[in-house]
Amino acid sequence: MSVHKIEHIGIRVSVLEDSIEFYKRVLGLKLLYTIGEVGEDLRLAFLSFPGQESVEIELVYIKDAPELASEGRVNHLAFTVSYIDREYARIAELGLSGRDPEIRSLPNGNRFFFFNGPDGERIEFFEPARIS
Repeated sequence: MSVHKIEHIGIRVSVLEDSIEFYKRVLGLKLLYTIGEVGEDLRLAFLSFPGQESVEIELVYIKDAPELASEGRVNHLAFTVSYIDREYARIAELGLSGRDPEIRSLPNGNRFFFFNGPDGERIEFFEPARIS
């Protein structure tokens, strides 16, 4: 198994800029980077505590997405992995539900896939482009 650490916690938000400002002002997080431009259907922002960039908060904006129940705004739990192709095959062999049909990529080279935990919670295996 090549699971290393908690990568990030994904939180669904309704207005990305407002949420970025909130997490910076109230929690002291710093904005690391964003993916997607204003007006796009999917936009992401990654924040962390200064000096503690090993675990991130990912703010997820999805245009016209159905509203979630208040207890469902934490969208997923992500773990850093190496050799994501091997991990994808291992999860497939375990027969876990909700596995994405393929490994997906972000424009910055990060690769990821989702599957379900025992109670339907979404788990993401995430291979940052910076990890070989």
